[in-house]
Amino acid sequence: MGERLAVVSGGGTGIGAAIARTFAVDGYDVVIVGRRADVLDATAARVDAECGRTGAVRAVGADLTDPDQLDRVLDALDGRPVDVVVNNAGGYLAGDTGTLAGTAACWRANLDANVLTAVLLTEALRPSLRRPGGRVILVSSIAAQRGGGGPYSAAKAALHGWAYDLATELGPEQITVNVVSPGYVTDTEFFGDRMTPEGHARRVAATLVGRAGEPAEIAEAVRYLASPAAGYVTGQILGVNGGSVLGR
Repeated sequence: MGERLAVVSGGGTGIGAAIARTFAVDGYDVVIVGRRADVLDATAARVDAECGRTGAVRAVGADLTDPDQLDRVLDALDGRPVDVVVNNAGGYLAGDTGTLAGTAACWRANLDANVLTAVLLTEALRPSLRRPGGRVILVSSIAAQRGGGGPYSAAKAALHGWAYDLATELGPEQITVNVVSPGYVTDTEFFGDRMTPEGHARRVAATLVGRAGEPAEIAEAVRYLASPAAGYVTGQILGVNGGSVLGR
């Protein structure tokens, strides 16, 4: 059993899986949470094998928009303090916005998937956060800073304002709260089958470094914010986007 414990939502694929692997390699025990139990189980087994530590990653199937399912996460803690919670769950949810009812449903779905999941998981784990030294990390998106995603952009931007409030509340307890805002990252499920060669080329051309990001690079930013070296960093938005959006 590791001395530290991290909880990662949306930990089955892409950026979330890379974050879980990084923590496991660093000796954390990791709880990954998501809706697809089979995907989570496969990721947990793969990371265990890669880091050579059986049971390093524990999979918990739960819909984090449902308050009644948060007990599944709490049960997986076995009463241990949580060193890091990474709110990575979310995504762009398309919908029929041709009617007001369709627009309302689409916006609610995006707010639920990207904001409510983070709020409910963090509030459920809040009493368990290690004091001092706990870390709350939210995974946002470049869309929050430059737009282009409609309700998804708005939902990710909402995380920024909430992070400022949460950092203010938890700072006196020596718990930091920060946001990682990725740019275009390949090897995720975000775009599904929507990505075209032209879309890929356009997004790469928007960077200053001439390439897409990788999930492991986002995981490295999370690793830094979770580390003792970042103890004086809180209430910040860390852009990891290849220069697609300059710091502001």
